[in-house]
Amino acid sequence: MNWFSLYVLIHALLVTLLAMNVSRLRITLRIANGDGDNRQMRAAIRAHGNAVEHVLIFALPVLALALQPASAVLLATLVLGFALARVLHAAGMLVPVFNFRRIGALLTYLLELVAIIALAIALL
Repeated sequence: MNWFSLYVLIHALLVTLLAMNVSRLRITLRIANGDGDNRQMRAAIRAHGNAVEHVLIFALPVLALALQPASAVLLATLVLGFALARVLHAAGMLVPVFNFRRIGALLTYLLELVAIIALAIALL
């Protein structure tokens, strides 16, 4: 369960920081609701929303694997790899540098599939 607890810690922090960024931009840009047709605001909202979408769903197979219990190497790879993927994706959305967004998205999907396959194998 330590790996799942670490997952919760890292990703709760990430989602909170992304939410705080949205609030900071709302104050700075004086946009109370929506995105105000502002590209920067729209990117911040989507970075936060995308993190929520993936972080919550990925928590389920990680928790299920931790309860099996799965190997520490598998859980470490999933938890730390997913954290890296989500940070790269968020960074790529907020500051379009290199291909961080694409790399983060690719790693996210790969790790989600690995977790699902590992869970299916564990249940057999």
